[in-house]
Amino acid sequence: MAIGEICSGDVVFVARNESCAQAARLMREHHVGSLVVVQQNERRVPVGMLTDRDLAVGVMALGLDPEKTMVEAAMRPDVAVVREDEGIGRAIALMRNGGVRRLPVVDETGALVGILAADDLIELFADEMSGLAAMLAKSPRRERAERQAVV
Repeated sequence: MAIGEICSGDVVFVARNESCAQAARLMREHHVGSLVVVQQNERRVPVGMLTDRDLAVGVMALGLDPEKTMVEAAMRPDVAVVREDEGIGRAIALMRNGGVRRLPVVDETGALVGILAADDLIELFADEMSGLAAMLAKSPRRERAERQAVV
């Protein structure tokens, strides 16, 4: 299954030259704990991630003014991204290697098209496991019914 089929296309992002206060307002408004930081040209290209923890530890705890501190100063640069046509295994490997729970999803040009959260993968796997468990539960009943029909 391609990542583009399961990722969320509703991505909350912020430009690297916005203030940390604006980033915090976006997080509050959209009820999210992280933002994809983008470089905007003719397309939005992910260049980092900013979490509520980054704001708390990297701005507030240091006594920096969030209105004057730019996102670029607090973000985590060199963000790992996954292409929308790549598979789940690749996404999991990137999350594991980077120690992250969210990956920006990009198209073939590197433009932001979605976000994939570990929660999305867990939900997918839970649904798949439920289907497998249901199939396994039906198997003995089906076999018994077939044997009784033969007798």
